[in-house]
Amino acid sequence: MAATQRIAAGAVVAAVCAASLAGCAAGDPGANASDSGVKEGAPGPQKAKPAAPPPRSAVRLIGDGSTSYTGAQPHLPRPERLKPGQKPPQFVVFSWDGAGEDGQRLFSHFRKVAKANNATMTYFLSGVYMLPEEKRSQYRPPQHSPGRSDIGFNDEQGIADTVRQLRGAWLEGNEIGTHFNGHFCGSGGGVGEWSVEEWKDEIAQAKKFVKSWKTNTGMTKAAPLPFDYDKELIGARTPCLEGRENFMKAARELGFRYDTSGVNNQLWPGMKEGLWDLSMQLVPFPGRSFEQLTMDYNFMVNQSGTRSQGDPAKHEFWGDQMRDGLLQGFQRAYDGNRAPLIIGNHFESWNGGTYMRAVEEVIEQVCTRSEVRCVSFRQLADWLDAQDPDTLAKLRTLKVGEAPKQGWAAFLAGRPAPAPKGVPGAAAARR
Repeated sequence: MAATQRIAAGAVVAAVCAASLAGCAAGDPGANASDSGVKEGAPGPQKAKPAAPPPRSAVRLIGDGSTSYTGAQPHLPRPERLKPGQKPPQFVVFSWDGAGEDGQRLFSHFRKVAKANNATMTYFLSGVYMLPEEKRSQYRPPQHSPGRSDIGFNDEQGIADTVRQLRGAWLEGNEIGTHFNGHFCGSGGGVGEWSVEEWKDEIAQAKKFVKSWKTNTGMTKAAPLPFDYDKELIGARTPCLEGRENFMKAARELGFRYDTSGVNNQLWPGMKEGLWDLSMQLVPFPGRSFEQLTMDYNFMVNQSGTRSQGDPAKHEFWGDQMRDGLLQGFQRAYDGNRAPLIIGNHFESWNGGTYMRAVEEVIEQVCTRSEVRCVSFRQLADWLDAQDPDTLAKLRTLKVGEAPKQGWAAFLAGRPAPAPKGVPGAAAARR
């Protein structure tokens, strides 16, 4: 996985919001977010409903006002425990490494695509994208000198644009995770060599940069992010998928709920190191004899090598190849074991932007289908937590693409264990 390129300054100056969410400038997508329409158990697309910003009295600033507490996140579906014999929904997770808004405007674009197709997503924010270049010395990466980063830093306009997208994305029900900071891969101090304590320090710094962007930029009158990042941050994907073992130990101790840094087959997820293992998966690679990881970078490397801008005559074919591979993986799960499909991407224009086009076409083709739920990792983890462990164990017995031979009604017909107290579907307490 190549390091995500440095966030550039946007060409358009974003409107600066007032000091509370209720005072966001007209036209800010975060000020009047639409319902994602992702509702557990719904038969299909739901009509979007406008969401009013929280009242001024509901905004409780945290620290320097870079973040705030505004109540429960809007537009999160309430997870429902499967009923006996009920076929599981087909979950699809679209996620973005190193999420930030730059001159390409891909963050804002895919927010629009998601809303138009009843999807929510996970955005893994790189902490250094919230830190101005002139303040780079504040970052002290493990095993590297202060101010070092393999993906650079940001500028004030880039931070303002990224904050605007993060604010709107969260209000629409999307998740804000972390891709950490400096994106160090390989030997010589790469994340694969970090200790548990060094991972904890890296995570603490990623949180710090999100919680202090106002102080570091001087934009003290801008609207805060509408969430408490200490509570919002529950999962991550490591740079280059390296250093997972020690990261997971650190993440468990810090209260994270999932990790998506591994490589799996299309099987139902289980727990690993106390976290949900929501790793990306291998799907068919059309025209090739092997399967491919569900990530744009991996398709690119197996098409144009390390050249991010290969033969222009092949761009369309390469995008179609990725799109069709993801769709084949989706259909294999949808008609088979219904294992969640986990997809990872970058806001990049590799090979002429063909992978962005491919991902958008997959979203449009799958997310509005009956029984499909395009959700964030948080929403998937919520749903898994709500299920009977015996049901999940039974689902994990199904192989890749394997549907129950006797049908879903018979396969999951057993009487499930009582739902934990407080979980939807739990029996009412007796007086």
